[in-house]
Amino acid sequence: MLKFIGKRLLMLIPVLIGITLVVQLLLEVTPGDPAKLMLGMNATPERVAALREELGLNDPFLVRYGRYIWNLCHGDLGNSFMTGRPVFSEMIQRFPYTLVLVCISLFLSVVFGIPLGVFASTHQHTWKDNLAMFAALFCVSMPAFWFALMLIQRFAVKWRLLPLSGIASWKGWVLPCVALALGFTATITRQTRSNMLEVIRQDYITTARAKGVSEVTIKYRHALKNAVTPVIMVVGGMFGMMLGGALISETIFSIPGLGQYTMQALNSRDYPVIQSSVLVLSLLFAIVILLVDIIFALIDPRIRSQYISKRQKEARTDQKKEDQEKGAAHSEGR
Repeated sequence: MLKFIGKRLLMLIPVLIGITLVVQLLLEVTPGDPAKLMLGMNATPERVAALREELGLNDPFLVRYGRYIWNLCHGDLGNSFMTGRPVFSEMIQRFPYTLVLVCISLFLSVVFGIPLGVFASTHQHTWKDNLAMFAALFCVSMPAFWFALMLIQRFAVKWRLLPLSGIASWKGWVLPCVALALGFTATITRQTRSNMLEVIRQDYITTARAKGVSEVTIKYRHALKNAVTPVIMVVGGMFGMMLGGALISETIFSIPGLGQYTMQALNSRDYPVIQSSVLVLSLLFAIVILLVDIIFALIDPRIRSQYISKRQKEARTDQKKEDQEKGAAHSEGR
């Protein structure tokens, strides 16, 4: 297992380097001049040229990319063009808001998605199953920004039950978390239903029913225990997707997280912030996927056996042969 983790961590290095290169290339071809945006439309060409020289924007592409990688290797994410402050310190201040938003949304998705999937699978081909699947398909197809605006229109503007934006109190987290969680809840519901339908047709479920085990025990102790394992992989991927999807919720509901920070940087062409934000979010996503793979291996012994070293496999094979020989000798002695 440690060898597997080490390999995966080493694989992150070329992946992250590739991400920085792609982002740098996209920034190179994207129209817009940070110097003009910083100085305003009435700035003279001389001032714009001087600022571009100060920011290092006149250097060749490879020089700028090499300088960014060199600073990155020394733990320096650069300074924001707009604020002049270190990008790392600004991201540290904003990251807790994004983390809280993603964790609460993921928790809501799991809490509501798995029971709905179990409910739909145990009422297959009935109106309850059709209604649950229609709702799930509708939520998956619904644009997140549109649903967020509808929540604001109803709960904040018309009924005035929740704040329009901001997170001054716990009520400010309700609408953004619900808006972010809706589509992922539907995905978990569909995945859980599919896995449950496959599991409840297995022979051991039929045997449990024949023994008189209650349906509640069969569903939640036997079937769900095996059906939820693939859902863990889906939830891990959702965490990374929510980090990116938080950009919409944070922008609409004015939450000062990484998503809003990245959006502001995109509008102002703040290259160091854009590069660092994409790099950090990609790194977090890769780490979460690695943790999910490790948890998946710990839960499923079939997966865990793939990470055993050759020496351990040979030792287990020899042990099995010895046990078989002892068993055969014991039988002959009788």
